Amino acid sequence: MKCHGEEKQKSGLRLDQRPLMLKGGDSGLPAVVPKKPEKSFLLEVVSDPDHEIAMPPKGDRLTKEHITTLSNWITEGADWPGQMDKKLELKTDHWSFQPLVRPSLPSGSDNPLDAFLERKLKESGLAANKPADARSLIQRVHITITGLPPTPEEVTKFEQAYQADPEKAYSDLIDAQLESSHFGERWAQHWLDVIRWAETNGSESNLYRKNAWFYRDYVIRAFNNDTPYNQFITEQLAGDQLGVGEATGFLVAGPHVPAATVGREPTAIRQARADRVDEVMQTIGASMMGVTVGCARCHNHKFDPISIQDYYSLTAIFQGVEFAGRIPELKKDHPRKKRAAEIYPQLNAERKFLRESIGFWEENWGAHSDMAFPNTTTKKLRIEFGSPKIFIDELEVFGPANFRKNLAHQNTGTTLVESSEMLQKGSTVEKANDGKYGTMVWRAAARKNSKEKPWVEINFPKPIEVNRFRFSSNREYHLETDYLEKMPGSYYPGFRVLALQDDGTWKTLAATQLARQSLKKDPQANGAAKRLQAHIATLREEGPHHSFIGHFTQPGPTKVLHRGSPENPRDEVPPAAFAIMEGNLGLNSSTKDPVRRKKFADWLTDPKHPLTARVMVNRIWHHLFGTGIVPTTADFGIAGAKPTHPELLDWLASEYIDNGWSTKAMIKQIMLTQAFRRSSLPESNGMQKDANSTLLWRFPPRRVEAEVIRDGILQASGKLDSKIGGRSF
Repeated sequence: MKCHGEEKQKSGLRLDQRPLMLKGGDSGLPAVVPKKPEKSFLLEVVSDPDHEIAMPPKGDRLTKEHITTLSNWITEGADWPGQMDKKLELKTDHWSFQPLVRPSLPSGSDNPLDAFLERKLKESGLAANKPADARSLIQRVHITITGLPPTPEEVTKFEQAYQADPEKAYSDLIDAQLESSHFGERWAQHWLDVIRWAETNGSESNLYRKNAWFYRDYVIRAFNNDTPYNQFITEQLAGDQLGVGEATGFLVAGPHVPAATVGREPTAIRQARADRVDEVMQTIGASMMGVTVGCARCHNHKFDPISIQDYYSLTAIFQGVEFAGRIPELKKDHPRKKRAAEIYPQLNAERKFLRESIGFWEENWGAHSDMAFPNTTTKKLRIEFGSPKIFIDELEVFGPANFRKNLAHQNTGTTLVESSEMLQKGSTVEKANDGKYGTMVWRAAARKNSKEKPWVEINFPKPIEVNRFRFSSNREYHLETDYLEKMPGSYYPGFRVLALQDDGTWKTLAATQLARQSLKKDPQANGAAKRLQAHIATLREEGPHHSFIGHFTQPGPTKVLHRGSPENPRDEVPPAAFAIMEGNLGLNSSTKDPVRRKKFADWLTDPKHPLTARVMVNRIWHHLFGTGIVPTTADFGIAGAKPTHPELLDWLASEYIDNGWSTKAMIKQIMLTQAFRRSSLPESNGMQKDANSTLLWRFPPRRVEAEVIRDGILQASGKLDSKIGGRSF
């Protein structure tokens, strides 16, 4: 017990109490598992002298008799007289994990927030600065709320109003700026920075994330509409269930290594997958809970009451999240839904005309190709390509019976034959039947320098009616479920689709070259094609199309990865949140993915949760004053900084919840304080005692961001594009 007793616990392991022994140490593995010696880590390290942490590290090792006795004791149930009924008590005295209680207000000020601040100033012997002048105030409010400087006319108008009635003029100024559409842009920028959002995935590949800006625009709208913060959280975790599908871009905001770039080595694939899930964990932990959850990936958290079991239980909630895209689920009144409803009839009419006039219609748009043809019953389709080298990914075949059901899926009994199977040595051939993505994936390549054209044959188990096929060359994104997303500009060589007829001959159903030639000969069809392309281009901007906002699958069981290694899985854990915060959500390994995420969102937004409101109001304070009440805004744990005004933080968090989680109301309440209105001028006593203005005896001066400087210059020059949202340039 010298190293693992009451006074000292090396590696966090304590062996003088049965519940703590069963819990284990920092490794996250239980030291003893009653009746299961093969799973008891303690027995493992004392039995193997070559173990990387063989115990004891010094002195005589246990004899064979000692080890046998220990093994038998574990096998018999690890009986410990006097401790068999003791339960492990999870507790912590760290301030941020304590229940949120609204503190009583100090006396001395009409403004509750100023009352807390002034009490600290008096205790520190500091005198508060006088209020800033009107010109400084309007500049401060504009930059803080919208990131844009006031115009000379706005400054003059405010100075006049402020002279007549300072309180009303200042309050009206805040209201006007909060109602500006640029407020959402400014504060969305803060949020996107916190979650590390970008339109590329980072790392060496730095691939473009298709239409990732959908999520950015959602965040802008959420701040402009003052979406309650608890709703904002829920939508970002489970928006696909709430008709706000764009919001789940939050889950895939962080950097990641795309699956397509890690190669085919199984261990590399598993490691990359574990890393992507960890990115989700870190995004949620830092932004919404203010905890460094990633520190529990390889062992129990060194400082905070988060075990390795907690970490992997949390990953079990989000194991179904894939860093990929989908068409967002949108409510019927969503602007993109309305626009699609307006233009669909026109698209369908022109598609029908093209089919009737020339027998088929080619939609060969960029990275995704979609070709429709007359309804045809066949047992075999053949696709021939015009180039000897072609990479095809995600082929799908559809019929009139169900326009969304992929008839080429391996689960339907469909098989695939490709020309590359018949090539001799020296050919490059790769083939995979990929049930996870629900598609066929292959590389069909002729021999080097050969003029042979590759082909693929799709063999159905029985004759079936088909009328459309499509394929993609980009594994990172999933195919769209309709034609809203096709993009002008062809990257593919010519190809044609043929069906096997009853007499054994092949009938051409569609071909890219034939389509182009027919359109040239038929002015009416050519005009309809151009109109259709124009409509599709319009929908590309306005329709509910494919976006990098996450793709969801049903995960299997989740296991604790010993030392974070996917190659060393241990015990299975259920989907759950942190045990220290009553995180049992009543879920198991068979619970559906959407239910897991929604249950977690409900747990996180419960008013009794000790972290959620505290973290967000602290972040708001940080953006208003330059430093949070807790300076480490993403770490409320033991290793993070302590709050400078703990009672003020709890009062703000309580007020935030009681006011319906309104971010705009919280911003205004803080900006109405005398602390926010103070002059930034230095004063000798204050600079000696509190040079960083931590206690807010003056308004802390700080540099503005590069974006603010840039936008200010553009606005002054009259060249600022004030359009809200849309595709990035």
